[in-house]
Amino acid sequence: MAEAEETEQVPQKKKTESDDDKRKKKLVPGGLMKAVIRPGGGDSSPADGDQVIFHCTVRTLDGVVVESTRLGLGGNGTPTRHVLGKSKMILGLLEGIPTMQKGEIAMFKMKPEVHYGEEDCPLSVSDSFPVDAELHFEIEMIDFSKVKARLLPSYFRLNRLTFLASSGVISEDLGVVKKVTDEGQGWESPREPYEVKAWISAKAGDGKLILSHTQGEPVCFTFGNSEVPKGLEMGIGTMSRGEKAVIYVSKHYLTKSPFMPMVEGLEEVHFEVELVHFIQVRDMLGDGRLIKRRIRDGRGFNYTFKLKLDYYVDSVSDFPMDCPLHDSLLRVHYKGMLLNEGKTVFYDTRVDNDGQPLEFSSGEGLVPEGLEMCVRLMLPGEISLVTCPPDYAYDKFARPASVPEGAHVQWEIELLGFEMPKDWEGFNFREIMADVEKIKGTGNRLFKEGKYELARAKYEKASATEVARGHKTVLISVQVLREFNHVHPQDDDEGKEFADTRNLLHLNVAACYVKMGECRKSIEACNKVLDGNPVHVKALYRRGMAYMSAGDFEEARNDFNKMMSIDKSSEPNAKAALLKLKQKEQEIERKARKQFKGLFDKRPGEIAEVGAIDKEEDEVLGENRESGDSKDLDGDNEEDHVAADAPPPRKSFFSHLWPTGRRIFRAIGVERCSIL
Repeated sequence: MAEAEETEQVPQKKKTESDDDKRKKKLVPGGLMKAVIRPGGGDSSPADGDQVIFHCTVRTLDGVVVESTRLGLGGNGTPTRHVLGKSKMILGLLEGIPTMQKGEIAMFKMKPEVHYGEEDCPLSVSDSFPVDAELHFEIEMIDFSKVKARLLPSYFRLNRLTFLASSGVISEDLGVVKKVTDEGQGWESPREPYEVKAWISAKAGDGKLILSHTQGEPVCFTFGNSEVPKGLEMGIGTMSRGEKAVIYVSKHYLTKSPFMPMVEGLEEVHFEVELVHFIQVRDMLGDGRLIKRRIRDGRGFNYTFKLKLDYYVDSVSDFPMDCPLHDSLLRVHYKGMLLNEGKTVFYDTRVDNDGQPLEFSSGEGLVPEGLEMCVRLMLPGEISLVTCPPDYAYDKFARPASVPEGAHVQWEIELLGFEMPKDWEGFNFREIMADVEKIKGTGNRLFKEGKYELARAKYEKASATEVARGHKTVLISVQVLREFNHVHPQDDDEGKEFADTRNLLHLNVAACYVKMGECRKSIEACNKVLDGNPVHVKALYRRGMAYMSAGDFEEARNDFNKMMSIDKSSEPNAKAALLKLKQKEQEIERKARKQFKGLFDKRPGEIAEVGAIDKEEDEVLGENRESGDSKDLDGDNEEDHVAADAPPPRKSFFSHLWPTGRRIFRAIGVERCSIL
C-alpha cells in the first residue's frame, strides 16, 4: 500500500501548487459546514475555469442580515459573478461553491478563519463587518458555465492577454467575460476597422431589459470607432461569424457610445450577441487614405498574429499565407471608377480588354502602387473594393486619358489566381545565372524609374543567403530569399562569373540604399563585398560615397585614397569624389561659421541672431549639390552598376504594408521587410 501511494504521488509532484490550493490546506474540521435548503438540478457542479453567478446573503447566527445582493435585503439585485480559479474569493466559498448544482440554495456556516477573518485574506471589507464572528452565508446558485471561446492554434504568437481571451476572460480584471452559447464558423474575428453587423440585446445584472436590437436590421458599427461600449467591442472582437455569446461587462468597461448613451448607475450589463457578419477592412497606409474593403471571401487561409502593442487590447495583424505576397504572375479582373457623383468607369477588363483578365508580374512596378498593395493581400477568388488616393493611383503612373490629374479612384478587383515563380531546385549553373541576369535587368529598370526599394528587392532576391534551399519557410510578409550561395560552379570560369555577379548585386543594393537615404545599410552591403575582397575598388568607391552621405568624412576619405593606391586607373573617379568631399566639408564649415557669426561679439545683454544663412549662399551650395549628384562617379557601365541620375526617392508600399507595420516587423525580429 505504501508503495502504491508513493507511486500515485509521483505525477502530483510535477503539478505546481496554486495559491488557492495552499489556502485550502488551512481548512480544519468544523470550520466550514453546509446545509442544503433547496436541492439543485442536474449532475454537474462548477469547476475551475467556470463562471459562477449566485446570490449571496450574509447573516449572523441570530439572523441579522450583514449584507446581501438581493434587492429586498439591502442589495441592488445584481447577483455576484466570479470565475473559479481566477477571481479572488473567501476560503469558504472557494471550497463550498464547487459542491453546488444549478438552482441549489445552500447555507454555509463559516468560522472567522474561513471568511474575511482569514489571515492574509485576499479580500477586504468595511470596518463594520464582523470579521471575528461566526456567520451564515446563504448562497443561491443561479447559473454556471464554461467561459471558453474557440481555441487558437498553438503556433500563433500570443501574449498573456490573448491566452485570457481564448478562455473567455477578455480582460485581466474579469471586467469583461464571454460565455459562448453557440459556436460560430471560421477562424477570423473582427478588428479595427472592420464593419460589423450583429443582433444585440442588453440586460442589467438583475435581469431587467435595457435595450434590444433583435428584429428588423442588425446593429451596424465600425470596429474601433467607439460606436458601442468598450467592453462589448472587446468581447465581439473574440467572436467568429455566426457565433452567439453572452458578454458580461462591468461598469468600468461601460463607456458611453451612440449605441448605448446612458450607462450611469449600471453596475454590470449582460449583452446577448449574435455576430451576423463582418466585412474585412484594411487601412493600408494607416491614415485612412488607401482602404481595402473585402466584398467576397476568397479561397485559402490566413494566419493571425497577435502582438502586444500600445492599445488597450492586442493589436492584431493577420497575414494571409495563400496570398501572392511573393513576386508572382497575377491574373485579375478589375473595374476602375472615379470617385465622382456618377462613379464614372474609366476602365473595365471585362469590357475594354475583350473580357480577358489583366496579367502582370508583381514587384515590377507594372500597375499603380495602391492596386498592387491590395492585390498582394487577396486570396484567390476574393473580390475587394479599393479606395485609393492619387499619389498611389495615377499621379505617379501612366494615367488613362479619362482620369484627371489628382483624381481619387476606386477599383473593384477580383483575384482569379496567381503563379509563383519556379525556385532553383534542379536548375543547372547556366539556367540559374540566366535567371539572375533577368532579375538584375528588372532591378536596373526599376532603379532608373526611381523605384529604389523595388530595385533593391530584385537585387537581394538574387543575392541573399538566408536559409537552406528547398526548405520552404514563410515569415509574415518577408519573402524567404532564394539562396544564391548554394550555387556550385563547376570550374574556375564559372566560379569567377558567380563571384563577380554576387558582388555586383551587393553593390547595386548599396546604390539603392544610398538613394533611399539609408547609408548605414549601404555600407553593410559594401562590406559584404570587401569582406571577401578587401581591394575591390568599386566596393571602396561605393562605400566611400555612402560614408560621405552619412557625414563620416574621414572614413570616406580613407576609402577614396585606398582606391588610388590599389588601382591608378581609378584616380579620376577618386579625385572627383575627394573634391566633392572637400566641398561638402567646406559647406558644413561655412554654415557653422555663418550660424554662429557674431554670437560672441555682442555686448552683455545683447542677443545675437543665430541660424541665418544668406539666400545667395544657399543657392550656390544647392548648385554644387546638384552638380555633384548628376553623374555616376564610379564610371560603371549600365550593365554593371545602374546610373545614379534618377528621380528623388519616395517611400514605396513596403514601408506601409500594414497600419503600424514597422513595429510589427521589429517585434518579430525583422527590422525592414520586403515583399519579393
